Amino acid sequence: MKILPTLFVLTCLATTPVLAAMKTVILSVPGMTCSACQITVKKALTKVEGVTKTDVNFRKREATVTFDDTKANIRTLTKATSDAGYPSTLRK
Repeated sequence: MKILPTLFVLTCLATTPVLAAMKTVILSVPGMTCSACQITVKKALTKVEGVTKTDVNFRKREATVTFDDTKANIRTLTKATSDAGYPSTLRK
């Protein structure tokens, strides 16, 4: 009879999703010069799976991005902006 509760607990633990770590980074996007650029970069980043929030500022030429690090990473973010015509790098 002790086996049934143990199996139930193990099944619950095995099917519980791993908690994702949310990460926020700032990307330098030097090619942004106007509000249209800002919109294009924001749309590109928003389409990346795992991105939950973006704040793009063309005057500072940077994008602040919050994402699930199990679904996205710096490489996918910079690729998205580059593919949209605005190469970016991680701001340190």
